[in-house]
Amino acid sequence: MLKPYRVLDLTNGRGELAGFMLAQLGAEVISIEPVGGSSSRKIAPFRGGESSGDSLYFSAFGRGQASVELDLAGSENDRAQLKELAKGADVIIESSDVGEMAAMGLGYDDLAAVNPALVYASISPFGQTGPKATWPATDLTIWAAAGPSRITGDSDRAPLRMQSDQSYAHAAAEAAGCVIAALYERASSGHGQHVDISAQQASAQATQSMILAHPNGDTMLKRESGGIRFGDIFIQLLWPCADGHVSITFLFGSALGVPTGRLMEVVCEEGYCDEATRDRNWISYGEELLTGVEPVEEYDRIKACVGAFCMAHTKAELLELATTHNLLIAPVNMIDDVVGLDQFVERGFWDDVEGDRFPGPMIKASATPLPRLPAAPALGADTLRVLSEPCRTPSAPDPVTPAPTDRPLEGVKILDFMWVMAGPAGTRVLADMGATIVRIESNARIDTARTLQPFKDNTNSLESSALFSNMNAGKLGVTINPTTPEGMAVIEDLIRWADVVTESYSPKAMANFGLDYESVRKINPSVIMLSSCLFGQTGPLARFAGYGTMAAAMTGFFGITGWPDRAPSGPFGAYTDYISPRFANAALLAALDHRRRTGEGQYLDFAQAEGSMHVIAPLLLDYTVNGNVASTVGNSDAHCDPHGVFPSQGEDRWVAIACETDAQRAALSALTGGLDEAAITAWTQSRTDADAESELLAGGVPAHRVADSPSMVEDPQLIERGHFTAVPHASLGEVVVEGPKYRLSRTPARVGQPPTLGQHTTEVLTEILGYDEDRMISVLISGAME
Repeated sequence: MLKPYRVLDLTNGRGELAGFMLAQLGAEVISIEPVGGSSSRKIAPFRGGESSGDSLYFSAFGRGQASVELDLAGSENDRAQLKELAKGADVIIESSDVGEMAAMGLGYDDLAAVNPALVYASISPFGQTGPKATWPATDLTIWAAAGPSRITGDSDRAPLRMQSDQSYAHAAAEAAGCVIAALYERASSGHGQHVDISAQQASAQATQSMILAHPNGDTMLKRESGGIRFGDIFIQLLWPCADGHVSITFLFGSALGVPTGRLMEVVCEEGYCDEATRDRNWISYGEELLTGVEPVEEYDRIKACVGAFCMAHTKAELLELATTHNLLIAPVNMIDDVVGLDQFVERGFWDDVEGDRFPGPMIKASATPLPRLPAAPALGADTLRVLSEPCRTPSAPDPVTPAPTDRPLEGVKILDFMWVMAGPAGTRVLADMGATIVRIESNARIDTARTLQPFKDNTNSLESSALFSNMNAGKLGVTINPTTPEGMAVIEDLIRWADVVTESYSPKAMANFGLDYESVRKINPSVIMLSSCLFGQTGPLARFAGYGTMAAAMTGFFGITGWPDRAPSGPFGAYTDYISPRFANAALLAALDHRRRTGEGQYLDFAQAEGSMHVIAPLLLDYTVNGNVASTVGNSDAHCDPHGVFPSQGEDRWVAIACETDAQRAALSALTGGLDEAAITAWTQSRTDADAESELLAGGVPAHRVADSPSMVEDPQLIERGHFTAVPHASLGEVVVEGPKYRLSRTPARVGQPPTLGQHTTEVLTEILGYDEDRMISVLISGAME
């Protein structure tokens, strides 16, 4: 899909995933490494378990790239060589400390001067601007600054991070999509631009919109391992079973009460509850609990019934029951379980390269199958070849004068059947970038996202979910009943209008409506269709429908997050819903660019589980190469020491501290009187989190207080970056959503208004489809738009 483009990858441990994604999508990627090699070559785990072995981190993310060794820090000649390469490049990606590239004469302005068509992406902890831009940072401190730490872990212990540097994975995956969007826009303008990615902002997506609680008048949930707590009510989501744990979406309300009812039918059938318990109104049950109509003790009794049912079964047995009875149950798999799943084997997901097994293609593309990438290169393997080649010409047209400032996806038309979070989070980014998105809903089946916290003014209603607004800002909301002939006729007209059709239902749903890809492309032969679901459209788990909590459990994320002496806590919420949209977007944007060049549409089969697994690729490799099964490690880290989250003054106030170098350790010891946990804890407990953070940073020690919703709204960095944005809302007057998590220097994104249910139905019928008044009225009267 991206075959015409050359990418120069100057990233280190902060950003290689971006170059890897672009390579998977077909771009030529050249890794520019310093003398002695990228710092990523020194990141654990290592082949054979010894630091003298090859880095499996580099092996995971360096595949499919060339390697050029240049001494940019010490050689003027090598800096000149890079400028020559930049003249013919389409993209540069870098993740140096802010200002470092400019100090060498290799910043965006410097290289844009020799190649105005260059798309230059910078990945950094806090972005290129703002008061924290130059703060020292690590994955731990960024995770604390972004909000996920606050709600991850056990309530009686320190907040947790996840393994495998998730903050930089979010940032790098975001960068890949933004780069492709900038290339798409460049095809019409001839101009490049600077893409500025903040890992803090990108990682905030992993709070499931919880950071929007305070500005919208709600309260951010507190961390609670294995579930959610509302006062005295503990909603259990993680359950022990005969041989481990399972995740069960044991929830209530209009969207989730129905599958809970199916679960209780099975629990009753097996003799673990009576019929009266089975037949409770699970749709209204949550409201009964919260209002006190249902005693907490009775809910605890019901949980005990479910718990006994789980303990009578193994993980495999519970998964079989889930697939047979359409239950929201998923096993908590360890890394070895993940590699052993038949689903990934049958879909051909794994790449076997030189005897090692790697996570494979992020998506299945019908017209442009992703290449199977070769092994990561030896250091400098391609230096002579690349430097001796004739100067290349970037794949860009002559620049338009003046340079356009329209958003990069202006004119792109998307018919969006996505729902809940993983799908809408992706298309929200496309809306910010200027795409016209018609989002389809139905009164007959309310989107689960409309029932999820946080709520505007703490009021649970159909229109008050700030999460829903956050996922769908800038889209046009239409209600359609596809089971009626009139409704299907409207959908077919929208398919003719669209460049892209997106959907995130279970595989059978679109086919049942007559809207599978073969049917859709008969209506619009050049359409791109993206289907996104937990495990993809094929394989034994294809029809295993559910939520991101379940995919996260089954792909190893739960099993690597927690304390070693306790049950796994898992990441907060539906983790694969936060990371997978970035892979889907990158692939969709690449398909759009391919269609622009060739006129060819195609079908994209995206398994959220497969895309997400790339961010733990080093841990998967540690098992497939070394036989090591990653487990919970608390906040410990293989590269940093000390590395932890320490209590400060006040209730549930904490500071994340991480030392990567001897100089940082010396500075920390000078402040705290020692590097052991007791010394650091005594020091932090005698200060507020803000004071501790300030003193540590003054000494050059990476640190950040563990942020919550109120403190993030007041964070001067997020204020400068425009992270919280108030937008109009037809029912609420105004709602606060998150702004773009990136900056495009010439074609900035813009946040639009979230739709109420069916708000734009008339507008879409008349202004987009061109229906006259008589036809519009006829369609509305028919009941098709419900």
